[in-house]
Amino acid sequence: MAKNPTAEPKYTLLFINNEFVPSVSNKKFATVNPATNNVITYVAEGDKADVDKAVAAAKKAFQRNSPWRKMSPLQRTDLMIKLCELMARDKPTLASLETQDNGKPYTEACLDVDYSIDTLKYYAGWTDKFCGDTVPVGYDLVTITRKEPVGVVGQIIPWNYPLLMLAWKWGPALAVGCTIVLKPAEQTPLTALHMAALAKEAGFPAGVINVVTGFGPTAGAAISEHPDVQKVAFTGSVPVGRLVMEAAAKSNLKRVSLELGGKSPLVIFDDADVDFAVNVAHEALFSNHGQSCCAGSRTYVHEKIYDEFVSKAVAKAKSRTVGDPFDDKVLQGPQIDNDMFTQVLSYIDSGKEEGAKLQCGGKRVGEKGFFIEPTVFSDVTDNMRIAQEEIFGPVQSIFKFSTVEEIIERANNVKYGLAAGVITNDLNKAMQYAQSVDAGSVWINCYDAVLPQTPFGGYKNSGMGRELGKDGLENYLETKTITMKVFNQTSD
Repeated sequence: MAKNPTAEPKYTLLFINNEFVPSVSNKKFATVNPATNNVITYVAEGDKADVDKAVAAAKKAFQRNSPWRKMSPLQRTDLMIKLCELMARDKPTLASLETQDNGKPYTEACLDVDYSIDTLKYYAGWTDKFCGDTVPVGYDLVTITRKEPVGVVGQIIPWNYPLLMLAWKWGPALAVGCTIVLKPAEQTPLTALHMAALAKEAGFPAGVINVVTGFGPTAGAAISEHPDVQKVAFTGSVPVGRLVMEAAAKSNLKRVSLELGGKSPLVIFDDADVDFAVNVAHEALFSNHGQSCCAGSRTYVHEKIYDEFVSKAVAKAKSRTVGDPFDDKVLQGPQIDNDMFTQVLSYIDSGKEEGAKLQCGGKRVGEKGFFIEPTVFSDVTDNMRIAQEEIFGPVQSIFKFSTVEEIIERANNVKYGLAAGVITNDLNKAMQYAQSVDAGSVWINCYDAVLPQTPFGGYKNSGMGRELGKDGLENYLETKTITMKVFNQTSD
Protein backbone atom coordinates (compact mmCIF):
# COMPACT_ATOMS: atom_id res chain seq x y z
CA MET A 1 0.00 0.00 0.00
CA ALA A 2 1.36 3.41 -0.97
CA LYS A 3 2.58 5.49 1.90
CA ASN A 4 1.56 9.08 2.34
CA PRO A 5 4.08 10.43 4.86
CA THR A 6 2.92 14.00 4.32
CA ALA A 7 -0.83 13.40 4.48
CA GLU A 8 -2.33 16.74 5.44
CA PRO A 9 -4.87 16.69 8.27
CA LYS A 10 -8.18 17.81 6.78
CA TYR A 11 -9.96 18.14 10.11
CA THR A 12 -8.77 20.30 12.99
CA LEU A 13 -12.00 21.59 14.54
CA LEU A 14 -14.31 20.06 17.13
CA PHE A 15 -16.97 17.67 15.82
CA ILE A 16 -20.32 18.37 17.44
CA ASN A 17 -23.76 17.42 16.13
CA ASN A 18 -22.30 16.26 12.80
CA GLU A 19 -20.51 19.54 12.13
CA PHE A 20 -16.91 20.67 12.49
CA VAL A 21 -16.95 23.81 14.61
CA PRO A 22 -14.38 26.02 16.37
CA SER A 23 -14.19 25.94 20.13
CA VAL A 24 -16.25 28.48 22.04
CA SER A 25 -13.03 30.17 23.16
CA ASN A 26 -11.50 29.99 19.67
CA LYS A 27 -8.36 28.62 21.27
CA LYS A 28 -6.11 26.16 19.45
CA PHE A 29 -3.18 23.99 20.45
CA ALA A 30 -0.33 22.42 18.52
CA THR A 31 -0.05 18.72 17.81
CA VAL A 32 3.60 17.78 17.30
CA ASN A 33 5.38 15.06 15.35
CA PRO A 34 7.54 13.33 18.00
CA ALA A 35 10.02 12.12 15.38
CA THR A 36 10.89 15.65 14.22
CA ASN A 37 9.62 18.00 16.97
CA ASN A 38 7.80 19.87 14.19
CA VAL A 39 4.23 21.12 14.56
CA ILE A 40 1.90 19.11 12.32
CA THR A 41 -1.06 21.46 12.70
CA TYR A 42 -3.10 23.40 15.24
CA VAL A 43 -6.28 21.85 16.63
CA ALA A 44 -9.28 23.44 18.32
CA GLU A 45 -8.98 23.43 22.10
CA GLY A 46 -12.28 22.44 23.64
CA ASP A 47 -13.19 22.93 27.28
CA LYS A 48 -16.29 22.80 29.49
CA ALA A 49 -18.42 25.02 27.25
CA ASP A 50 -17.72 22.78 24.28
CA VAL A 51 -18.33 19.59 26.26
CA ASP A 52 -21.70 21.05 27.32
CA LYS A 53 -22.61 21.56 23.66
CA ALA A 54 -21.46 18.07 22.71
CA VAL A 55 -23.35 16.44 25.57
CA ALA A 56 -26.49 18.38 24.68
CA ALA A 57 -26.23 17.10 21.10
CA ALA A 58 -25.66 13.54 22.29
CA LYS A 59 -28.57 13.80 24.72
CA LYS A 60 -30.89 15.02 21.98
CA ALA A 61 -29.76 12.19 19.69
CA PHE A 62 -30.64 9.71 22.45
CA GLN A 63 -34.19 10.96 22.96
CA ARG A 64 -36.83 8.26 22.73
CA ASN A 65 -38.17 9.10 19.28
CA SER A 66 -34.94 10.28 17.69
CA PRO A 67 -33.76 8.77 14.39
CA TRP A 68 -31.00 6.89 16.25
CA ARG A 69 -33.33 5.37 18.86
CA LYS A 70 -35.90 4.39 16.22
CA MET A 71 -33.32 2.49 14.15
CA SER A 72 -33.53 -1.27 14.06
CA PRO A 73 -30.47 -3.18 15.29
CA LEU A 74 -29.55 -4.22 11.76
CA GLN A 75 -29.64 -0.61 10.61
CA ARG A 76 -27.01 0.12 13.25
CA THR A 77 -25.05 -2.83 11.88
CA ASP A 78 -25.23 -1.36 8.38
CA LEU A 79 -23.90 1.99 9.60
CA MET A 80 -21.01 0.38 11.45
CA ILE A 81 -20.08 -1.75 8.44
CA LYS A 82 -20.21 1.32 6.20
CA LEU A 83 -17.85 3.07 8.61
CA CYS A 84 -15.46 0.12 8.32
CA GLU A 85 -15.56 0.32 4.53
CA LEU A 86 -14.67 4.00 4.65
CA MET A 87 -11.80 3.27 7.05
CA ALA A 88 -10.44 0.68 4.60
CA ARG A 89 -10.70 3.24 1.79
CA ASP A 90 -8.81 5.82 3.87
CA LYS A 91 -6.33 3.39 5.39
CA PRO A 92 -3.20 5.14 3.99
CA THR A 93 -4.39 8.48 5.35
CA LEU A 94 -5.36 7.13 8.77
CA ALA A 95 -2.06 5.26 9.09
CA SER A 96 -0.06 8.29 7.99
CA LEU A 97 -1.84 10.60 10.44
CA GLU A 98 -1.23 8.06 13.21
CA THR A 99 2.47 7.80 12.39
CA GLN A 100 2.93 11.56 12.19
CA ASP A 101 0.99 12.20 15.40
CA ASN A 102 2.21 9.24 17.47
CA GLY A 103 5.57 8.26 15.97
CA LYS A 104 4.84 4.56 15.58
CA PRO A 105 6.22 2.87 12.44
CA TYR A 106 3.90 3.19 9.47
CA THR A 107 3.66 -0.59 9.06
CA GLU A 108 2.42 -0.86 12.66
CA ALA A 109 -0.01 1.99 12.10
CA CYS A 110 -1.46 0.07 9.13
CA LEU A 111 -1.93 -2.97 11.36
CA ASP A 112 -3.69 -0.76 13.92
CA VAL A 113 -6.11 0.40 11.21
CA ASP A 114 -6.83 -3.21 10.30
CA TYR A 115 -7.37 -4.21 13.94
CA SER A 116 -9.64 -1.19 14.48
CA ILE A 117 -11.75 -2.25 11.50
CA ASP A 118 -11.92 -5.81 12.85
CA THR A 119 -13.06 -4.50 16.23
CA LEU A 120 -15.86 -2.39 14.78
CA LYS A 121 -16.93 -5.26 12.51
CA TYR A 122 -17.05 -7.58 15.51
CA TYR A 123 -19.34 -5.25 17.43
CA ALA A 124 -21.44 -4.60 14.32
CA GLY A 125 -22.46 -8.24 14.70
CA TRP A 126 -23.69 -7.71 18.26
CA THR A 127 -26.44 -5.14 17.59
CA ASP A 128 -29.23 -7.74 17.76
CA LYS A 129 -27.64 -10.30 20.07
CA PHE A 130 -27.72 -8.75 23.53
CA CYS A 131 -30.97 -9.69 25.21
CA GLY A 132 -32.70 -10.23 28.51
CA ASP A 133 -34.34 -13.26 30.11
CA THR A 134 -37.65 -14.62 31.22
CA VAL A 135 -37.42 -15.13 34.97
CA PRO A 136 -39.57 -17.73 36.81
CA VAL A 137 -40.93 -15.91 39.86
CA GLY A 138 -44.30 -17.44 40.68
CA TYR A 139 -47.58 -18.75 39.39
CA ASP A 140 -49.40 -15.44 38.89
CA LEU A 141 -46.44 -13.27 37.89
CA VAL A 142 -44.46 -13.02 34.66
CA THR A 143 -41.06 -11.33 34.82
CA ILE A 144 -38.81 -10.41 31.92
CA THR A 145 -35.57 -8.45 31.79
CA ARG A 146 -34.53 -6.01 29.10
CA LYS A 147 -31.05 -4.81 28.17
CA GLU A 148 -31.14 -1.14 27.31
CA PRO A 149 -28.44 1.39 26.33
CA VAL A 150 -27.23 3.45 29.26
CA GLY A 151 -27.50 6.74 27.36
CA VAL A 152 -24.90 9.43 26.73
CA VAL A 153 -21.39 8.09 27.31
CA GLY A 154 -18.14 9.96 27.73
CA GLN A 155 -14.99 8.31 26.41
CA ILE A 156 -11.44 9.48 27.15
CA ILE A 157 -8.70 7.69 25.24
CA PRO A 158 -4.87 7.66 25.42
CA TRP A 159 -2.13 8.47 22.94
CA ASN A 160 -0.36 5.11 22.64
CA TYR A 161 -2.96 3.44 20.37
CA PRO A 162 -5.16 6.38 19.33
CA LEU A 163 -7.23 4.77 16.57
CA LEU A 164 -7.41 1.38 18.22
CA MET A 165 -8.60 2.77 21.55
CA LEU A 166 -11.27 4.74 19.70
CA ALA A 167 -12.52 1.52 18.08
CA TRP A 168 -12.52 -0.29 21.43
CA LYS A 169 -14.73 2.47 22.85
CA TRP A 170 -16.99 3.22 19.89
CA GLY A 171 -17.70 -0.41 18.96
CA PRO A 172 -19.75 -1.59 21.96
CA ALA A 173 -21.33 1.82 22.58
CA LEU A 174 -22.68 2.07 19.03
CA ALA A 175 -23.70 -1.58 18.94
CA VAL A 176 -26.08 -1.19 21.88
CA GLY A 177 -27.37 2.25 20.83
CA CYS A 178 -25.60 4.76 23.09
CA THR A 179 -24.51 8.21 21.98
CA ILE A 180 -20.92 9.36 22.41
CA VAL A 181 -18.76 12.29 23.45
CA LEU A 182 -15.13 11.31 22.86
CA LYS A 183 -12.01 13.17 23.97
CA PRO A 184 -8.83 11.95 22.29
CA ALA A 185 -5.46 12.51 23.92
CA GLU A 186 -4.12 16.00 23.26
CA GLN A 187 -0.92 14.48 21.84
CA THR A 188 -2.78 12.48 19.17
CA PRO A 189 -6.09 14.05 18.09
CA LEU A 190 -5.85 13.68 14.31
CA THR A 191 -7.21 10.19 13.63
CA ALA A 192 -10.20 10.76 15.93
CA LEU A 193 -11.19 13.85 13.96
CA HIS A 194 -10.79 12.00 10.67
CA MET A 195 -12.97 9.19 12.06
CA ALA A 196 -15.62 11.74 12.99
CA ALA A 197 -15.76 12.84 9.35
CA LEU A 198 -16.07 9.22 8.25
CA ALA A 199 -18.90 8.65 10.73
CA LYS A 200 -20.84 11.51 9.18
CA GLU A 201 -20.11 10.19 5.69
CA ALA A 202 -21.31 6.74 6.75
CA GLY A 203 -24.67 8.22 7.74
CA PHE A 204 -24.69 8.28 11.53
CA PRO A 205 -27.38 10.74 12.66
CA ALA A 206 -26.41 14.10 14.11
CA GLY A 207 -25.33 13.96 17.74
CA VAL A 208 -24.64 10.24 17.90
CA ILE A 209 -20.87 10.75 17.70
CA ASN A 210 -19.13 13.88 18.99
CA VAL A 211 -15.38 14.52 19.31
CA VAL A 212 -14.02 17.24 21.58
CA THR A 213 -10.27 17.78 21.38
CA GLY A 214 -8.57 19.39 24.33
CA PHE A 215 -6.77 18.74 27.60
CA GLY A 216 -7.53 16.42 30.48
CA PRO A 217 -7.93 18.97 33.28
CA THR A 218 -10.45 20.93 31.21
CA ALA A 219 -12.26 18.89 28.54
CA GLY A 220 -11.62 15.51 30.19
CA ALA A 221 -12.72 16.76 33.59
CA ALA A 222 -15.85 18.33 32.11
CA ILE A 223 -16.87 14.96 30.64
CA SER A 224 -16.22 13.12 33.93
CA GLU A 225 -18.19 15.69 35.91
CA HIS A 226 -21.10 16.20 33.52
CA PRO A 227 -24.50 15.35 35.07
CA ASP A 228 -25.96 14.26 31.72
CA VAL A 229 -23.20 11.77 30.96
CA GLN A 230 -24.38 8.40 32.27
CA LYS A 231 -21.16 6.45 31.83
CA VAL A 232 -17.51 7.34 31.36
CA ALA A 233 -14.84 5.04 29.92
CA PHE A 234 -11.23 5.99 30.53
CA THR A 235 -7.92 4.47 29.45
CA GLY A 236 -4.78 5.99 30.91
CA SER A 237 -2.81 6.38 34.11
CA VAL A 238 -3.81 5.36 37.63
CA PRO A 239 -3.69 8.91 39.08
CA VAL A 240 -6.01 10.24 36.38
CA GLY A 241 -8.24 7.17 36.74
CA ARG A 242 -8.73 8.09 40.38
CA LEU A 243 -9.72 11.63 39.37
CA VAL A 244 -12.26 10.25 36.90
CA MET A 245 -13.81 8.04 39.59
CA GLU A 246 -13.93 10.94 42.04
CA ALA A 247 -15.62 13.21 39.51
CA ALA A 248 -18.12 10.51 38.61
CA ALA A 249 -18.99 9.96 42.27
CA LYS A 250 -19.39 13.66 43.03
CA SER A 251 -21.56 14.39 40.00
CA ASN A 252 -24.27 11.86 39.23
CA LEU A 253 -22.72 8.52 40.28
CA LYS A 254 -22.21 7.73 36.62
CA ARG A 255 -20.83 4.34 35.69
CA VAL A 256 -17.08 4.12 35.30
CA SER A 257 -14.87 1.65 33.46
CA LEU A 258 -11.11 2.05 33.72
CA GLU A 259 -8.21 0.45 31.88
CA LEU A 260 -5.13 1.71 33.65
CA GLY A 261 -1.47 0.83 34.02
CA GLY A 262 0.39 -2.43 34.18
CA LYS A 263 3.64 -4.03 35.26
CA SER A 264 3.10 -7.36 33.62
CA PRO A 265 5.26 -10.43 34.34
CA LEU A 266 6.42 -12.77 31.57
CA VAL A 267 7.78 -15.98 33.10
CA ILE A 268 10.12 -18.24 31.14
CA PHE A 269 10.79 -21.75 32.48
CA ASP A 270 13.93 -23.75 31.82
CA ASP A 271 12.21 -26.20 29.44
CA ALA A 272 11.43 -23.39 26.97
CA ASP A 273 13.19 -23.00 23.65
CA VAL A 274 15.46 -20.06 24.47
CA ASP A 275 15.45 -18.51 21.00
CA PHE A 276 11.66 -18.65 20.86
CA ALA A 277 11.39 -17.19 24.36
CA VAL A 278 13.80 -14.36 23.53
CA ASN A 279 11.70 -13.37 20.52
CA VAL A 280 8.43 -13.47 22.45
CA ALA A 281 9.86 -11.49 25.36
CA HIS A 282 11.43 -8.95 23.01
CA GLU A 283 8.16 -8.16 21.24
CA ALA A 284 6.24 -8.25 24.53
CA LEU A 285 8.34 -5.35 25.77
CA PHE A 286 9.60 -3.37 22.79
CA SER A 287 6.44 -3.38 20.67
CA ASN A 288 5.04 0.14 20.27
CA HIS A 289 8.32 1.49 21.77
CA GLY A 290 7.39 -0.04 25.12
CA GLN A 291 4.39 2.31 25.28
CA SER A 292 1.80 -0.34 26.08
CA CYS A 293 -0.14 -0.85 29.30
CA CYS A 294 0.17 -4.63 29.05
CA ALA A 295 3.84 -4.68 27.99
CA GLY A 296 5.78 -7.62 29.39
CA SER A 297 7.89 -5.27 31.47
CA ARG A 298 9.10 -7.86 34.02
CA THR A 299 10.90 -10.72 32.27
CA TYR A 300 11.45 -13.57 34.75
CA VAL A 301 13.86 -16.26 33.51
CA HIS A 302 14.67 -19.55 35.21
CA GLU A 303 18.17 -19.64 36.64
CA LYS A 304 19.21 -22.62 34.49
CA ILE A 305 18.83 -20.66 31.25
CA TYR A 306 19.28 -17.14 32.60
CA ASP A 307 22.74 -16.33 31.26
CA GLU A 308 21.99 -17.71 27.79
CA PHE A 309 18.72 -15.80 27.68
CA VAL A 310 20.31 -12.51 28.73
CA SER A 311 23.04 -12.84 26.11
CA LYS A 312 20.55 -13.46 23.32
CA ALA A 313 18.10 -10.82 24.56
CA VAL A 314 20.87 -8.22 24.46
CA ALA A 315 21.83 -9.22 20.91
CA LYS A 316 18.17 -8.97 19.88
CA ALA A 317 17.81 -5.51 21.40
CA LYS A 318 20.99 -4.26 19.75
CA SER A 319 19.64 -5.35 16.36
CA ARG A 320 16.42 -3.37 16.74
CA THR A 321 16.45 -0.42 14.34
CA VAL A 322 15.42 3.00 15.63
CA GLY A 323 14.63 6.00 13.45
CA ASP A 324 12.25 7.47 10.87
CA PRO A 325 8.92 5.67 11.37
CA PHE A 326 8.18 5.93 7.64
CA ASP A 327 11.28 3.83 6.86
CA ASP A 328 10.32 0.17 6.26
CA LYS A 329 13.50 -1.02 7.99
CA VAL A 330 12.73 0.84 11.22
CA LEU A 331 11.09 -1.09 14.06
CA GLN A 332 11.09 1.61 16.74
CA GLY A 333 10.14 5.24 16.50
CA PRO A 334 10.23 7.97 19.15
CA GLN A 335 8.57 8.23 22.53
CA ILE A 336 5.44 10.33 22.38
CA ASP A 337 6.77 13.61 23.82
CA ASN A 338 9.46 15.22 25.91
CA ASP A 339 7.73 14.38 29.20
CA MET A 340 7.70 10.64 28.44
CA PHE A 341 11.20 10.81 26.95
CA THR A 342 12.54 12.40 30.13
CA GLN A 343 10.62 9.98 32.36
CA VAL A 344 12.02 6.91 30.60
CA LEU A 345 15.58 8.20 30.82
CA SER A 346 15.07 8.90 34.53
CA TYR A 347 14.00 5.29 35.07
CA ILE A 348 17.13 4.11 33.26
CA ASP A 349 19.23 6.25 35.59
CA SER A 350 17.35 4.81 38.56
CA GLY A 351 18.04 1.25 37.44
CA LYS A 352 21.76 1.96 37.22
CA GLU A 353 21.81 3.72 40.60
CA GLU A 354 19.98 0.85 42.35
CA GLY A 355 22.40 -1.78 41.07
CA ALA A 356 20.80 -3.34 38.00
CA LYS A 357 23.32 -4.19 35.27
CA LEU A 358 22.87 -2.11 32.12
CA GLN A 359 23.55 -4.58 29.31
CA CYS A 360 22.86 -2.26 26.38
CA GLY A 361 21.17 0.98 25.40
CA GLY A 362 20.19 3.59 27.92
CA LYS A 363 20.87 6.71 25.86
CA ARG A 364 19.19 9.10 23.47
CA VAL A 365 19.35 8.38 19.74
CA GLY A 366 20.13 11.41 17.59
CA GLU A 367 19.59 15.06 18.41
CA LYS A 368 16.07 15.59 17.04
CA GLY A 369 12.93 13.77 18.16
CA PHE A 370 12.35 11.70 21.28
CA PHE A 371 14.24 8.53 20.37
CA ILE A 372 15.73 6.18 23.02
CA GLU A 373 17.99 3.19 22.46
CA PRO A 374 16.46 -0.24 23.11
CA THR A 375 17.64 -0.87 26.66
CA VAL A 376 18.20 -4.12 28.59
CA PHE A 377 18.88 -4.51 32.31
CA SER A 378 19.89 -7.79 33.93
CA ASP A 379 20.29 -8.63 37.64
CA VAL A 380 17.10 -6.73 38.41
CA THR A 381 15.58 -7.32 41.86
CA ASP A 382 11.97 -6.92 42.91
CA ASN A 383 12.54 -3.93 45.17
CA MET A 384 13.95 -1.65 42.46
CA ARG A 385 11.89 1.18 40.98
CA ILE A 386 12.24 -0.31 37.51
CA ALA A 387 10.69 -3.51 38.92
CA GLN A 388 7.71 -1.85 40.58
CA GLU A 389 6.77 1.21 38.53
CA GLU A 390 5.45 1.46 34.99
CA ILE A 391 8.26 2.78 32.76
CA PHE A 392 6.27 2.97 29.51
CA GLY A 393 9.35 2.87 27.34
CA PRO A 394 11.84 0.54 25.58
CA VAL A 395 13.44 -0.82 28.76
CA GLN A 396 13.57 -4.58 29.33
CA SER A 397 14.18 -5.71 32.92
CA ILE A 398 15.32 -9.33 33.31
CA PHE A 399 14.98 -11.15 36.65
CA LYS A 400 16.12 -14.60 37.79
CA PHE A 401 13.92 -17.18 39.54
CA SER A 402 14.10 -20.80 40.71
CA THR A 403 10.70 -22.39 41.49
CA VAL A 404 7.04 -22.24 40.49
CA GLU A 405 5.82 -21.22 43.94
CA GLU A 406 8.45 -18.52 44.22
CA ILE A 407 7.63 -16.97 40.87
CA ILE A 408 3.88 -16.89 41.51
CA GLU A 409 4.45 -14.92 44.71
CA ARG A 410 6.89 -12.55 43.03
CA ALA A 411 4.72 -12.07 39.95
CA ASN A 412 1.83 -10.94 42.17
CA ASN A 413 3.94 -8.64 44.32
CA VAL A 414 3.06 -5.41 42.50
CA LYS A 415 0.08 -3.05 42.65
CA TYR A 416 -0.95 -3.84 39.06
CA GLY A 417 -2.69 -6.82 37.51
CA LEU A 418 -3.37 -6.18 33.84
CA ALA A 419 -1.64 -9.03 32.01
CA ALA A 420 0.85 -11.87 32.39
CA GLY A 421 2.59 -14.46 30.27
CA VAL A 422 4.34 -17.80 30.66
CA ILE A 423 6.54 -19.80 28.28
CA THR A 424 6.90 -23.50 29.02
CA ASN A 425 6.23 -26.93 27.52
CA ASP A 426 4.83 -28.16 30.84
CA LEU A 427 1.06 -27.75 30.70
CA ASN A 428 0.69 -28.28 34.44
CA LYS A 429 3.15 -25.48 35.23
CA ALA A 430 1.46 -23.22 32.71
CA MET A 431 -2.00 -23.74 34.19
CA GLN A 432 -0.79 -23.53 37.78
CA TYR A 433 0.74 -20.16 36.99
CA ALA A 434 -2.20 -18.97 34.86
CA GLN A 435 -4.74 -19.77 37.57
CA SER A 436 -2.66 -18.20 40.35
CA VAL A 437 -1.38 -14.96 38.84
CA ASP A 438 -3.35 -11.76 39.49
CA ALA A 439 -3.98 -10.65 35.93
CA GLY A 440 -6.93 -10.01 33.66
CA SER A 441 -5.22 -11.67 30.66
CA VAL A 442 -2.75 -14.56 30.77
CA TRP A 443 -0.94 -15.71 27.63
CA ILE A 444 0.71 -19.12 27.39
CA ASN A 445 3.55 -19.50 24.86
CA CYS A 446 2.54 -16.21 23.26
CA TYR A 447 2.07 -12.63 24.36
CA ASP A 448 -0.23 -9.70 23.67
CA ALA A 449 -2.79 -11.89 21.92
CA VAL A 450 -5.56 -9.31 22.34
CA LEU A 451 -8.45 -9.96 19.95
CA PRO A 452 -11.83 -8.28 19.47
CA GLN A 453 -13.53 -11.40 20.85
CA THR A 454 -11.45 -11.63 24.06
CA PRO A 455 -12.31 -9.59 27.17
CA PHE A 456 -9.51 -7.26 28.26
CA GLY A 457 -9.02 -5.48 31.58
CA GLY A 458 -7.18 -5.72 34.86
CA TYR A 459 -7.06 -6.63 38.51
CA LYS A 460 -6.02 -4.32 41.36
CA ASN A 461 -4.74 -0.89 40.25
CA SER A 462 -5.00 -1.85 36.60
CA GLY A 463 -8.63 -0.82 36.56
CA MET A 464 -12.19 -2.10 36.57
CA GLY A 465 -14.56 -3.44 33.96
CA ARG A 466 -13.69 -5.20 30.72
CA GLU A 467 -13.41 -4.07 27.14
CA LEU A 468 -13.76 -6.25 24.03
CA GLY A 469 -15.72 -9.45 23.71
CA LYS A 470 -19.26 -9.88 24.92
CA ASP A 471 -18.18 -8.52 28.31
CA GLY A 472 -17.41 -5.16 26.71
CA LEU A 473 -21.09 -4.61 25.99
CA GLU A 474 -22.02 -4.68 29.68
CA ASN A 475 -20.30 -1.34 30.30
CA TYR A 476 -22.92 0.31 28.09
CA LEU A 477 -26.08 -1.52 29.15
CA GLU A 478 -28.68 -1.17 31.86
CA THR A 479 -30.82 -4.11 32.97
CA LYS A 480 -34.51 -3.37 33.37
CA THR A 481 -36.80 -5.81 35.17
CA ILE A 482 -40.48 -5.87 34.11
CA THR A 483 -42.97 -7.87 36.16
CA MET A 484 -46.64 -8.35 35.26
CA LYS A 485 -49.39 -9.92 37.30
CA VAL A 486 -51.45 -12.52 35.46
CA PHE A 487 -55.12 -12.68 36.45
CA ASN A 488 -56.58 -16.17 36.27
CA GLN A 489 -59.99 -16.04 34.69
CA THR A 490 -62.53 -18.76 35.39
CA SER A 491 -65.42 -19.59 33.14
CA ASP A 492 -68.98 -18.89 34.36
